[in-house]
Amino acid sequence: MFSFLKFSLFETLFPDGITASSPHLIVLYYVLILLIPLAIGYLLGSVNSAILISKIFYHDDIREHGSGNGGATNVMRTFGNRAALATFGLDFLKTAIAVFLGALLLGEDGSYVAGLGAVIGHLFPVFFHFRGGKGVTCAAALVCCTEPILFLILIVIFVLIVLGTRFISLGSVMCMILYPLLLNRMYVLLHHTEGEPVIPMLVSFLLMVMIVVKHWENIRRLMKGEESRFSFKKSVKRTQTDEELGEESQEESK
Repeated sequence: MFSFLKFSLFETLFPDGITASSPHLIVLYYVLILLIPLAIGYLLGSVNSAILISKIFYHDDIREHGSGNGGATNVMRTFGNRAALATFGLDFLKTAIAVFLGALLLGEDGSYVAGLGAVIGHLFPVFFHFRGGKGVTCAAALVCCTEPILFLILIVIFVLIVLGTRFISLGSVMCMILYPLLLNRMYVLLHHTEGEPVIPMLVSFLLMVMIVVKHWENIRRLMKGEESRFSFKKSVKRTQTDEELGEESQEESK
């Protein structure tokens, strides 16, 4: 999506790149510079829309209901579809902004690292005692902004899995496992380059690990046949008990 950004602030300020007496120092300098978009992404990601919406509009904390997760699915099952749609949109937007700013600073590498920071911030928000969501929406936004074609492929796979099994968690985990594999195979074709996508591959692998770890309980329930299936019926209301919400939101994946 942001492939039109053929320039970056780093390339403008350092047209000849970083020079140093040792190649190791060059790598060190570049890694240190990458901390800037990572920090920007983390701060943006820490603005958890699910928690903010629940506190501002419902005078409540979404983490005290259902699965205890600060994400769009739990919001839907607790406060309804409109609140969930707003949560999804804001989570997607904050990651897109992070990716855009990262691209402005350091080009493609900056966009990936800033997006990774947004996902980490969503999982462990500094503004909300490091208790956030599961990062699926933010990860999807990162993929959409950096690799739109790959994003469409993963969306199709996700929809087919959910329609076939009604397990949102299974669809989310499978897509995140496939993400680094597909990116590794398709990067050269998508970008018409022979260069090694070191940062994109590293970020995709880290995303896969984080999403899988955050869904570990869902995976255990899937293996035991205890995972609840997603229902396309009307969202549950807040008048239901937290126990009922917890049972119905075990497939929480965002």
